[in-house]
Amino acid sequence: MKIKLAFVFLTVLFFNFISCKKKTEPKIELETSTVVDVEGNIYNTVKIGDQWWMSENLKVKKYNDGSLVTEVVESDDDTIWSNQTSGAFYYNAMNLSVLYNGFVVEDSRKIAPAGWHIPSDDEWKTLERTIGMSENEVEKTAWRGTIEAEKLIIKSSVGWPTESLVFGTNESGFTAIPGGCRTFDGYVNSTGSMAFWWSTSTFNNEIWYRYLDSQQKAVFRQHTYKNYGFNIRCVKD
Repeated sequence: MKIKLAFVFLTVLFFNFISCKKKTEPKIELETSTVVDVEGNIYNTVKIGDQWWMSENLKVKKYNDGSLVTEVVESDDDTIWSNQTSGAFYYNAMNLSVLYNGFVVEDSRKIAPAGWHIPSDDEWKTLERTIGMSENEVEKTAWRGTIEAEKLIIKSSVGWPTESLVFGTNESGFTAIPGGCRTFDGYVNSTGSMAFWWSTSTFNNEIWYRYLDSQQKAVFRQHTYKNYGFNIRCVKD
């Protein structure tokens, strides 16, 4: 009798153990594709909610009509960058990143691949809502949200500083990498700890942008001068 009771007891323990094991979450398969720019560069793309986004930064150096965007190199006098009144780019070799000024964003010749465009501020907000930012937070300026940056940053924060406070899950597939920036006075930041992207929306002749930082899990929203140099991500028409 004791043997039978012991057997029953062990059997109950076994099944309780099995039933209490953490269930494996189903892996979310992201819908992906590619797009090609006027120079033949191929970019990975990902569907986030109802939007299709490039999951890589734009790197084309021509507008869609084939005309060249003006290049301003770091060895040039900084005033050449700061005095630009038309589209220009800087190639940040440290971050392998093409930084465009705001005049590129506004140029009628367009730099986004055919069938795509640079997102508006509202389209950025749509992305942020999709990855969980609250309606109250999404309309604010400066740092907004809670951990949305981690959902945008490349998994395991590859390319970001090892002392980074964010741990990228890349849950969205956006694959954010640190592209640095060039400030309005020509200074180049190549620390690899920050990422900036333009929108097409303006405020008092400045342009709204987004910013991620290695020390912040939130997403920064603000507007600034067109002489800054930021990365560009495109969204499908």
